[in-house]
Amino acid sequence: MVLLGAERRRREAIAATTCLTEALVDHLNVGVAQAYVNQRKLDHEVKTLQVQASQFAKQTAQWIGMVENFNQALKEIGDVENWARSIEMDMRTIATALEYVHKGPVQPATS
Repeated sequence: MVLLGAERRRREAIAATTCLTEALVDHLNVGVAQAYVNQRKLDHEVKTLQVQASQFAKQTAQWIGMVENFNQALKEIGDVENWARSIEMDMRTIATALEYVHKGPVQPATS
């Protein structure tokens, strides 16, 4: 009878150990499953972020190009203004010279 009681306790201990092991494995599996789901979400977010970053880089490059073109246009406008001023000064000089030639030298007033 003592042997039967020891055998029964051994089986109960094995059954309890099996239940505990299954509970621990189930608990770990839930954590692993959650980690897997989280990893998949992170992977998706990383891909989305990479696409958005690439689009932003392209948009930024376009903006930089537009600003550079605008700056070049402003420089060209400034060059045209300077050219126009230079031509205007040359034309005034020519006009003054022609006026001088047409009127002749200024005669001093006689008293």
